[in-house]
Amino acid sequence: MVATASALADRLRSRFADAMVSVAEPRGEITIDVAAGAWLAAALALRDEFGFEQCVDVSGVDYLSYGSDEWDTDVSSEGFSRGVEGKGAGRFAWGESPNGAANSPERRFAAVAHLLSYQHNQRVRLRTFAENDDLPVVSSLTSVWPGTNWFEREAFDLYGIVFEGHPDLRRILTDYGFVGYPFRKDFPLIGNVEVRYDAEKKRVVYEPVSIEPRVLVPRVIRDDARYETAAGEAAQRGEVKK
Repeated sequence: MVATASALADRLRSRFADAMVSVAEPRGEITIDVAAGAWLAAALALRDEFGFEQCVDVSGVDYLSYGSDEWDTDVSSEGFSRGVEGKGAGRFAWGESPNGAANSPERRFAAVAHLLSYQHNQRVRLRTFAENDDLPVVSSLTSVWPGTNWFEREAFDLYGIVFEGHPDLRRILTDYGFVGYPFRKDFPLIGNVEVRYDAEKKRVVYEPVSIEPRVLVPRVIRDDARYETAAGEAAQRGEVKK
């Protein structure tokens, strides 16, 4: 599989000279990064020239605070990870920014399409970054793969990415009057408002959130550090392993 991925990556580099093609080893996952203006043309070429008949998914990504950990995963004599001080993901209110926002990549919002070729048994990931963070816009892929219609509506609903040329771009998961985009990193996990039914008014009412921002689950996976912890504790006690 790796050899096949490497050969395909070479073909893609030759065809898309201005793109960045990377292969994640040892899985052989290929990613093509193209400019927003070349997103639609690259998709069309991948379908017609490389045989990627199906787009199995289109998703959005918010790279705000990318690489900033919510939890400290270094080994310690205590043997447990510790929460990082500050406003991590979810631990901030509306209008505030999470940790690491100032160190985010130059472009914040990306659209990612996952492509599948049945005839060649290959997969490719196509990614582009929107040029404007305030109003992220990329071309719709519905003219290439009609099945991306609802995928793009979901990315618009959750990330606020506008897919130019989409035939019916409107929210698909949230309420009609929903404000904001819940998968953005600057959207608090507690939300902005809470909804309840008012028996006296006989209708649903919106009220400010009544709970404080909190983090219940770390968003990084901690390696099993029990052996390193034991060795560190032994070194502190002056013990020498024989």
